[in-house]
Amino acid sequence: MLEVKNISKYYGSKMAIENISFSAARGQIIGLVGHNGSGKTTTMSIITNCLAPDGGSVMVDGVSAQDDPVKLRSKIGYLPEIPPVYTDMTVDEQLSFACGLKGLPRGEYEGQIAAACEKLNITGVRGRLIKNLSKGYRQRVGFAQALIGDPPLLILDEPTVGLDPQQIIELRELIASLREKHTVILSSHILTEIAATCDRLVVLSSGHLAADSTLEELLKSAGSQAGMLLQADASAEKLMGIVRAIGGVLDCRAETDEAGRTQIRIYTQDGADIHRELFVALSKADCPIRSLRPAEVSLEDVFLQLTHDSRYKTEE
Repeated sequence: MLEVKNISKYYGSKMAIENISFSAARGQIIGLVGHNGSGKTTTMSIITNCLAPDGGSVMVDGVSAQDDPVKLRSKIGYLPEIPPVYTDMTVDEQLSFACGLKGLPRGEYEGQIAAACEKLNITGVRGRLIKNLSKGYRQRVGFAQALIGDPPLLILDEPTVGLDPQQIIELRELIASLREKHTVILSSHILTEIAATCDRLVVLSSGHLAADSTLEELLKSAGSQAGMLLQADASAEKLMGIVRAIGGVLDCRAETDEAGRTQIRIYTQDGADIHRELFVALSKADCPIRSLRPAEVSLEDVFLQLTHDSRYKTEE
């Protein structure tokens, strides 16, 4: 349904994004994540045809920006981080204005507005001025505006900004229900929301595609690189000396766990099983093992690893 192929954007000699490619099938919810400056906003701006790429192409529901930019825009509902609303309008006036911008017949305005307001639970404020609404309600009005016209692709940039915990739960349920008619691209800094909502993650780092995979696959891949954690009755220096002498060990370092106890994180070569050698070496050194377990990996760990956080780089 959405095909992004090798899009690039430069500002003079500065690269914003380069050769970004990914796709989304109808009914999928895709999480777009990356650190500040990673290229998320540029990518979304190009997909929505608000910004022309210097290379590559975007196709939505069989329509490309090059062939028919007006038709392509009609197939996209976009909620930027700051909702584009006129605060001196009422909610009804704003959504009627959106219907006109999207070229809907006037006879369809009421049905479209009523349906969008019901989904966002803002029917009771349709007659109120937007400037008198809370930030959370303004966010909902912006979301309702994106739904006008039933576009097949929805792009949501930080949609939970300004919402209270109950509203976030309701919005999460709404986004999940949208897969029946829409493909959704969800950009958020709240990784727990991404994990709870999205089928697949597209991770950007410094303008490049760092990953395009399911959460399960990313966690599995990251887990193989997160190492294992050792606690034993010996000083950290002694344990690291023993561990580093074992074949298959790439590196190790001392850390402190949640209880303040010292532990050694051990990184091994792919496929290396050092358990037997480690047990023998620690036994010979009279260092009883308290625990040895794989390091647990969270979505935050995956994000930091993919965006080259120094904590996941072994020392040369």
